[in-house]
Amino acid sequence: MSVGHLRTPLAKIEGLGSARTGTLHFWHQRMTAVALVPLSIWFVASALAYVGAPQGAVAAYFSQPVNAVPMFLFILASTYHMSLGVQIIIEDYFHNEGQKIALLMLNRFAAWAIGAASAFALVKMALSGQ
Repeated sequence: MSVGHLRTPLAKIEGLGSARTGTLHFWHQRMTAVALVPLSIWFVASALAYVGAPQGAVAAYFSQPVNAVPMFLFILASTYHMSLGVQIIIEDYFHNEGQKIALLMLNRFAAWAIGAASAFALVKMALSGQ
């Protein structure tokens, strides 16, 4: 049995269907979640090891590429994952199209700002630790 019988007559005529953006969104959210499991474990272990440590010690820790790269990946994955999750909430609970578009844009801009500020702080800390 084919899926074609589930399409509306208009969709059959136009040859249009789902843009498949929902599936892509689903996979991006799952991939970032899987990536965040080891990165979060690394992050928590690193954070606990440096609780109460002087700023210079933390900067020296992140000046090593073996520590700066996982932190950068954690920042990337967590901000993108956050943005995807907030996008779903906005799409599900805001029904006014103008408000929805504004909030979706704000969500994406906020995620970019948080990611950029975090990456900048990491680079600044890594360079000051040498």
